[in-house]
Amino acid sequence: MSISVCRLLSRMISSAAMILTGLTGGVATGKSTVARMFQQCGAVVIDADALARDVVQPAKPAWRDIIRHFGKSILNPDRTINRQALGAIVFRHPAKRRMLERLVHPRVALEQRRLTREAATEDPSAVVIYDVPLLFEGGIDKRVDKIIVVTADQKTQIARLKKRNGLSRTESLRRIRSQMPLSQKIRKADMVIDGTLPRAAGRRRVRDVFKALSKLASSESPPIT
Repeated sequence: MSISVCRLLSRMISSAAMILTGLTGGVATGKSTVARMFQQCGAVVIDADALARDVVQPAKPAWRDIIRHFGKSILNPDRTINRQALGAIVFRHPAKRRMLERLVHPRVALEQRRLTREAATEDPSAVVIYDVPLLFEGGIDKRVDKIIVVTADQKTQIARLKKRNGLSRTESLRRIRSQMPLSQKIRKADMVIDGTLPRAAGRRRVRDVFKALSKLASSESPPIT
């Protein structure tokens, strides 16, 4: 990685008034659903997964680096990266997963920084939600103002992964265990949202958190629990 990129990453912080909140959780805890609820409340949501898909489009620098390290066997016929094929490799080999993260995460972070600045320019008191699975694992927790963790019990996670991704129980557990334990994330969180709540109750919880963040972005300081 170039020195200029490292310097840019080191300065990735939110503006003084705007609230940049990291939204994370475990795999299949309901984080994406919570992110949509925040967006419906009026938050600006930046999706790290969407940025990651964009920076690895064919012929982009990250795409070239990934092919150089993992080979062309992970490509679809249209030269896009087959995420399932790549995932099957990196989730079985922690060293390869860390390599992939080093190739992709800095580029994603630069895009996040650009979008955050745009949001702050349009609305200095905006509530920006950065939806990022590996918030703690990637050290991104140090670059946000507040942290929300979405939780679910392991039984629910496994059931969702089986239904959503067609994974076996063994594969589901491997995905879950590849991330920091939820118990550790909860201890580091400013706010916790239960991703197994009924839809109406989940919306109420998200609205309450959004209102508190909005007040904080307007220089008021309500307690957030």
